[in-house]
Amino acid sequence: MNQFKPMLFSCLRGYSKEQFLKDLVAGVIVAIIALPLSIALALASGVGPEEGLYTAIAAGFLISFLGGSTVQISGPTAAFATIVAGIVVENGMSGLALATLMAGVILIIMGLCRFGNLIKFIPYTITTGFTAGIAVTILIGQLKDFFGLTYAEGLAPVETMEKLEAVIVSFGTINLYAVLVGVVCLAILILWPKVSARIPGSLIAVLVGIAMVQVLNLPVNTIGDLYEVSNQLPTPHLPDFSFHLVAKLAPDAFTIAILAAIESLLSCVVADGMTNTKHRSNTELMAQGVGNIGSALLGGIPATGAIARTAANIKSGGKTPVSGMVHAVVLLLILVVLMPYASLIPMPTIAAILFQVAYNMCQWRPFVHLIRTAPRSDVMVLVLSFALTVIFDLVVAIEVGLLLACLLFMKRMSDETEVRGWIHADDGEDDDRLMPVPDGVRVYEITGPLFFGAAGRIAEISVKQSTKCLILRMGGVPAVDATAMNALESLQERCAQRDIHLIFSHVGEQPMRTMIRAGFVDKLGLDHFCAHLDTALAMAQRIMAKEQASV
Repeated sequence: MNQFKPMLFSCLRGYSKEQFLKDLVAGVIVAIIALPLSIALALASGVGPEEGLYTAIAAGFLISFLGGSTVQISGPTAAFATIVAGIVVENGMSGLALATLMAGVILIIMGLCRFGNLIKFIPYTITTGFTAGIAVTILIGQLKDFFGLTYAEGLAPVETMEKLEAVIVSFGTINLYAVLVGVVCLAILILWPKVSARIPGSLIAVLVGIAMVQVLNLPVNTIGDLYEVSNQLPTPHLPDFSFHLVAKLAPDAFTIAILAAIESLLSCVVADGMTNTKHRSNTELMAQGVGNIGSALLGGIPATGAIARTAANIKSGGKTPVSGMVHAVVLLLILVVLMPYASLIPMPTIAAILFQVAYNMCQWRPFVHLIRTAPRSDVMVLVLSFALTVIFDLVVAIEVGLLLACLLFMKRMSDETEVRGWIHADDGEDDDRLMPVPDGVRVYEITGPLFFGAAGRIAEISVKQSTKCLILRMGGVPAVDATAMNALESLQERCAQRDIHLIFSHVGEQPMRTMIRAGFVDKLGLDHFCAHLDTALAMAQRIMAKEQASV
């Protein structure tokens, strides 16, 4: 049961005052980093700025308290921006709350079912493709605010391609003052790390952006111009519930859950490498579920582990979940005391911060490397996942990407399966290396997995009119599934109709278990399963000699 035990309880044994001070400092630093990011990601998701803080506070505290990582920092991330925006447009905040709550329940079930280790089976090409696609959708979504564009009345694009078209159509309304603020803030974000690694560049960009707009009185939209900013604490409430809405939001909920699982466990793996520790994946999934439920009930949006904030926590000295809990408490204090000042943040500054987020998550180097080096089938999955994310949405990209990846994998495994008949000396081949096989015996060697995609290869097995024994050598078969088992039973029936004895050799552990469970071994007889080919050939000779003697 250790795999379901929160890491906090283990870390508190021997917890010292010195470590608490380190966690306290780390938590404050991470909170300062998370403040502008949480607001920016909330706006990119189509919700108000305070919803981003609600998420970082509720989910950040609960996941740190119950999580399976010692240093994980959770909150809103860019991965959810496009899917959240779509849900809000179609179903409102209540629909988003229900989808987030459903995703939380799914994550808890995934943890209880110990699916933590199964997440690694999602192909790297799919995660790279849709991550790059999300980065492009975020970038396109922020072009309007970065350039200070004004859309025509009634023009309210939702899909990424619609936003791109609207930007092109409205580009004549560009606000050069907005561009100036955006460029200055973007330059700060790029260059500031060379000045100081401890003070986040996003905070400096926010302060400079506010100063430029307020001191110079620039005609640039701020958060307060477009959104109502509140410092009120959230009131717990249940979302509207109906079976129709649950069915409608189920695909989105599963997508949120899968994204949360992938990103949180990936963040845990990165953290393990930086701290030389080992996370508890199933505990983390369950904590992510509880955190998302808490976020939904308190008016927040989906949350997951944030790699950049987790890395900042580690570099700042955080070593236990206490730092993540401190980060949430500090954000709570900021919400109550400083949130009204968030209305002064210029929208081009938010766009610049999200440009940097998009660049950091786009993984263009791995993307280009895969295109250059990966097999064509993998490149196809990569490009398709990327294109579908940008053109349609993340739900379509993941569904189609996974389906295509599975089909291509099955095709690849099917190609690896081979059923090859041995060449006999009497077939016209004069080769001393040929193993002597008695007349009336055919030997086929099967290599590769026998599953539904390759079961048809069994039908390729043929025998001569004079064949009395058919030997199947299966030393190279690691696994057999039900479809392949049915094909073998059909082969056995055909052999029985022609009075041909079917003998197996070198049957592996898993294929043997499957044959026993299917009753195939009892039907054929255990003596027809030989450990070596020599034994199988000797048995075939005895069978033929016995039949000849009885004639």
